[in-house]
Amino acid sequence: MQTKRKKQTRSVRRMANAICPKTDKLEEQKRKHRWLTWIFPIGGLLALIWFLIRVIPKPSRAMYPCQRAAFPLASGFVVWLAGAISSIAAVRKAKRCFTRSRPGRIAGLCATLIAVSIGSIWLAQSITTEEVVLADEPTSNAPIGLAKGIYPGRVVWVHDPDATDWEGPGNGYWWENSHTNQAVVDQMMSRAIKELSGDVTDAGLSGARRSAWDKLFRHFNETHGKGNIGYKSGEKIVIKVNYVGCISPRSAQPITNLEDYNLRSLDYMNTSPQMIIALLGQLIDQAGVNEEDITVGDTLCYFPNEFYNMCHEKFPNVRYLDCIGKFGRTKAMLSSVPFYWSTPQAAGKKTDYVPASYTEAEYLINLANLKSHNDHAGITLCAKNHYGSLVRRPARTEEYYDMHKDLPYTTPGRGHYRPLVDLMGHKHLGGKTLLYLIDGLYAGKHAKERAPRKWNIPPFNGDWSSSLFASQDPVAIDSVGFDFLWAEWDDAPHRSGTSDYLIEAAMADDPPSGTFYDPDHQGNVTRLQSLGVYEHWNNPTDKQYSRNLGTGKGIELIKLSGAANNTASVAAHIHRSRNTDIRSVVGISEN
Repeated sequence: MQTKRKKQTRSVRRMANAICPKTDKLEEQKRKHRWLTWIFPIGGLLALIWFLIRVIPKPSRAMYPCQRAAFPLASGFVVWLAGAISSIAAVRKAKRCFTRSRPGRIAGLCATLIAVSIGSIWLAQSITTEEVVLADEPTSNAPIGLAKGIYPGRVVWVHDPDATDWEGPGNGYWWENSHTNQAVVDQMMSRAIKELSGDVTDAGLSGARRSAWDKLFRHFNETHGKGNIGYKSGEKIVIKVNYVGCISPRSAQPITNLEDYNLRSLDYMNTSPQMIIALLGQLIDQAGVNEEDITVGDTLCYFPNEFYNMCHEKFPNVRYLDCIGKFGRTKAMLSSVPFYWSTPQAAGKKTDYVPASYTEAEYLINLANLKSHNDHAGITLCAKNHYGSLVRRPARTEEYYDMHKDLPYTTPGRGHYRPLVDLMGHKHLGGKTLLYLIDGLYAGKHAKERAPRKWNIPPFNGDWSSSLFASQDPVAIDSVGFDFLWAEWDDAPHRSGTSDYLIEAAMADDPPSGTFYDPDHQGNVTRLQSLGVYEHWNNPTDKQYSRNLGTGKGIELIKLSGAANNTASVAAHIHRSRNTDIRSVVGISEN
């Protein structure tokens, strides 16, 4: 009887809709827009498929911006789908259970619903287990380690806005001579070398420069067991630059023609050709090094035409090193000197070897870039510049130890093994480094946009960073670079563990991780000693360290601003400061 009444009711409704124009129109509109209800499920399904395809092969991609945008939609779809399936199943099972009056089945249904709900939530929240863990600001003016250099822990910072004149992408390229003043960059390099060595006498400019280089060489040789001797003619020098924007082309893009050597990423922040020219000029004209005894390049990358032509025009006999070795370049070759990683993760992996140009040289100069590193490291400065020193890619290989696995992105926090320490300490890499330099003319982020960015912290105030940093202490110079990047950018440099390699390097003889750092493989007999001093400045405005404040034996940051017009008066000021053992010259301007 009830079934017959239901059929009659549905028949009456159909008749009413058939004779009512308004109702008929309403039903037609509902049918017309019914597809809108499927937007969320379809979009969520596509987001889930995209997320899984990208993240399962490489979990670190879960923190890429596109994946972070897709995750909420994908997880929402998973929860919605699980809820829909659970609801349908629950309703059907509930009908059977209640009609049959079986309490046990009802209890089973409840348990099933609870399990499905918990599983759905867990799946939505654990598709990726990798999250960016941010670090608290390091403790100010608490130096760790043993400072290095003629003036221990000294880092010279030269800032001159006249060095750069570029309106940004779309207005030519930052590396063009029309946008970077070579004469100003030459002067910046000269001032940095003189100030680092402490040679600020009133002797002729050329004599002062030569004396400055002689002091650097003598200090290096004396601290490396060679005695108080300067540079000898014929000794070879390698300059390691950062050309990661020109990383070795894949097999699908081999270099066969000269045009293949053109820059493929025109705005990328490679080491400035003007900075390379300034350094070559110093070595050749002031330190007395023959052109043919200098090798400059990046073993992992190609030396692009745009930079090669600028450098080769001025210094044609210098050896320009790259991974290809065509059209005037010198191909990077391996030596028989092994490089060992101080971690069990490298067990069973193919042995790395140091480039032959490094083992043949007496000295190395590390010319890095001032950049944050959004992909893995948080920052990329002098230490990470050596990720391009082993003639093979740092990661994406099953044969060799993956250098990216122990960076802070995948291993956050403190007290972990850091491969950067091995690179800093190997006798043919950090062990041969005479001078550490950071090119900060056009600094920015190592991220998808790749182009330099203008800086906002003082004294940049919305302009290019226009800076050069110099030191004899590898830990101190990276510590200063870290502080600048920490203050300017609020993302990658703040990743937990970004500065851990600096602490490990400063305490290499007894690191928090307990690692026995031994990149030369001395058989657990000789471990690395402290590689330098780590310290965080007092604040981003004053930028003072313990030696500036006279409170400790950490870093001394010397700032040189603008053009060098009043050299004599600044020299007198510094001389007076040294006589009273107060070395704070931060903020002194030579304008």
